[in-house]
Amino acid sequence: MHDVVVYSRKECHLCDVVKETLKQVQREADFQWREVDIDADPQLRQKYNDEVPVVFIDGRKAFKYRMDGRQFLRALAGRP
Repeated sequence: MHDVVVYSRKECHLCDVVKETLKQVQREADFQWREVDIDADPQLRQKYNDEVPVVFIDGRKAFKYRMDGRQFLRALAGRP
């Protein structure tokens, strides 16, 4: 099972879109995802402040700002 992490913040429209996309494609692939609020950690806020949402798949940065469901499924499968 793949591990997906979404670094986000409250009141972030793009973050909401990415999370909704993950919910929609979750039944099509074997992955679990979790959200991390960057504003709860000063180091994460400094690192990702201007990049949210940032999506990591199995520890590797895969997307920032925007993510399409098909792109995500391709990245999850290891295809460009």
